[in-house]
Amino acid sequence: MKNTVEFNDSNFDKEVMESDIPVLVDFWAEWCGPCKIIGPVVEEIAGEYSGKVKVGKVDVDHNPNTAMKFGIRSIPSLLVFDKGSVAEQVVGAVPKKNITDVLDRVLNSK
Repeated sequence: MKNTVEFNDSNFDKEVMESDIPVLVDFWAEWCGPCKIIGPVVEEIAGEYSGKVKVGKVDVDHNPNTAMKFGIRSIPSLLVFDKGSVAEQVVGAVPKKNITDVLDRVLNSK
């Protein structure tokens, strides 16, 4: 995962909430099959949107406070943060276009 950042309970506010650019956060877990399917897609998107969107992952098993704070009940859950708040949410292993459409919508709303 060379293009994604590892977010956790201790760095989430600084890395995500205080970010100057939109942030795509992938809430996942090691045991989650659909998470493993969407992981490479998220990595691909991170490369394509480099400099425009920060992309990272939160392991819900190791960072329960952050997952709970945002009401994550199903994984994978992808949240797009803009200016410190959730702008969009995508749940499940969806096609790449669904995710890029959401990111483009957030970027074009600026």
